[in-house]
Amino acid sequence: MHIAKSLRTASRRELRARILEGHPVDPKAIEGFAYRGTSLGLPEVIKRLTWKTFQKTFYREKATGRLLGWNVRLHQDGLDAPSRPLVKDGNPVCVWHYEVIEPRGVPMPKGFDRGLIIDYSRAENPLLDPTRLMKDPLVALTRGNYDELLGVSYAVVGGVCIETPAYFTLERERPIAYVPYRSLK
Repeated sequence: MHIAKSLRTASRRELRARILEGHPVDPKAIEGFAYRGTSLGLPEVIKRLTWKTFQKTFYREKATGRLLGWNVRLHQDGLDAPSRPLVKDGNPVCVWHYEVIEPRGVPMPKGFDRGLIIDYSRAENPLLDPTRLMKDPLVALTRGNYDELLGVSYAVVGGVCIETPAYFTLERERPIAYVPYRSLK
């Protein structure tokens, strides 16, 4: 059984412990790939209002060397169904853009510095979008294996870190097939 799939029923306490015990992620090992995400740890009412599955991408911008990404909205066909992006105007629906950075100089809860940080404030999200307050530490579930990752969201408000119950697993799915930015292609 895959570790990521076994975490679907894990408690928030266990998920948090996995973040604290997680392993560093090599940014070069994840660039160019789309990962299938599964939301974990959310209260039932929020689960009904949001997506359970999604994609996160990791794309190296050639001009600057920055590791960028975006979330791809998926049809909610079931946890183990193949990913099927929602489409608008012939392209996948891409939301909540981010830059992936090393965990230096970024406010974070104690112990969340083991992997990389997905930072939504460093990408082109709408100015008043609360997503800009969010950061997601990302760790490998097994040392040196970047096929299964674990993340959690926290907000930074006025320099204070506020943990959320929004954990997620990422499982490597395929090379990125669509880049939503013309300037990056």
